[in-house]
Amino acid sequence: MTSVELETPQGKYTQPTGLFINNEFIKAVDGKTFETINPSTEKPIVAVAEATEKDVDIAVNAARKAFEGEWRKVTPEDRSRLLTKLSELMEQHLDTLAAIESLDNGKAFSMAKVDVSMAARCLRYYGGWADKIEGKVVDTTPDTFNYIKKEPIGVCGQIIPWNFPILMWSWKIGPAIACGNTVIIKTAEQTPLSGLYAAQLVKEAGFPPGVINVISGFGKTAGAAIASHMQIDKVAFTGSTVTGRSILKAAAGSNLKKVTLELGGKSPNIVFDDADIDNAISWVNFGIFFNHGQCCCAGSRIYVQEGIYDKFIERFKQRAQKNVVGDPFAADTFQGPQVSQLQFDRIMGYLDAGKKAGAKVEIGGQRKGDVGYFIEPTIFSNVTEDMKIMQEEIFGPVCSISKFSTKEDAIRLGNTTTYGLAAAVHTSNLNTAIEVSNALRAGTVWVNTYNTLHHQLPFGGFKESGIGRELGEAALDNYTQLKTVNIRLGDALFG
Repeated sequence: MTSVELETPQGKYTQPTGLFINNEFIKAVDGKTFETINPSTEKPIVAVAEATEKDVDIAVNAARKAFEGEWRKVTPEDRSRLLTKLSELMEQHLDTLAAIESLDNGKAFSMAKVDVSMAARCLRYYGGWADKIEGKVVDTTPDTFNYIKKEPIGVCGQIIPWNFPILMWSWKIGPAIACGNTVIIKTAEQTPLSGLYAAQLVKEAGFPPGVINVISGFGKTAGAAIASHMQIDKVAFTGSTVTGRSILKAAAGSNLKKVTLELGGKSPNIVFDDADIDNAISWVNFGIFFNHGQCCCAGSRIYVQEGIYDKFIERFKQRAQKNVVGDPFAADTFQGPQVSQLQFDRIMGYLDAGKKAGAKVEIGGQRKGDVGYFIEPTIFSNVTEDMKIMQEEIFGPVCSISKFSTKEDAIRLGNTTTYGLAAAVHTSNLNTAIEVSNALRAGTVWVNTYNTLHHQLPFGGFKESGIGRELGEAALDNYTQLKTVNIRLGDALFG
């Protein structure tokens, strides 16, 4: 059996549990399965197929056959139509997909609905790009005709994280398919359900078999097999910097496949004295506690100018204490549980480390309740730059606040990290906003806002936060390669 009926507070639905290869859900070759856990209750939801290297081989063969066969004949206009249809189907299944996200990941249902909507819009956006990927003619000499064309890379392996399962599914599939590639996408072992559910929409949208293959499995087996596979032409990964390094090594050690990486962050959120303090606190709160702090660009290092520092802390504490932590399906919930026992334990370890290092707990610092992986929103003050909680990515509802004196201090402190994914500046002075934004070493800088991502805007990191860009026109470069064609028009050059 490759499906099972499940029930959420939004109603019953049929959950695929097999590997989606060649437009069919199948069992794993070895018959292995693994359970996915509801982080709100700590109880199993369902068991899904566990892909191994053998299953990755089958998926790669299907993707290769499609790429070199039927898919190559599909026009850009038809690729556009297919992606647009998939987007429409995702919108039609919005409530079900959002409920699956809340069940499997623990995020608030209200937030999950936004994720699904953004995923659908991303697919529609890249559907619009499919027939606008163009080359150019280059005039060199009168007796030659030269053109440069953009061609798909081929079979793409894609490994997505657990914090935004369906959103990352669309971020990866959209540009790859728009450019004419075929894909094998591996869902995170903590959150496989929404990706498998969306896979059935792929077939309904009309994609040929083998173009989009969705597998569930563990990173150490299925993920490693994708990274090192000799018949995969490109790998894209979103996740930790540690895993990103291993994928880069595997790609280099196999067939030198193309690689894009969207990795971790320790993003600075800088608040100047002249900022609208109420507006800044609202965005700082959203910047760190959104998605339970499980966000690669979370604004976990908060720097506040000394003139408003004390006032800011008191007002921020009041705002953070209003965040409702609880059942993801409750209408007023903002923060649900952390995704897993492993992640819960990791965050609790950082809380202990911060306390032992001498940081002051302004609010939070504890588990919430005794069932589920819930953690109180936590604010540390009295921190120093060398503390573990200021240097390492926690990936939870934990932030550290420090003060600064001058604009130069803010820039220096903001750049004191090996990461460079995102940053933010809060100020009413346009000159300050532009000067500091230009000086920060980050792929995205928000001004008087935070976490306002959009599918039209490139997203990716400087330094150890990754290679390449997701979203926007820039993402298309990750999935195309240039071919130069030089045609001799004149007589023989050498007699």
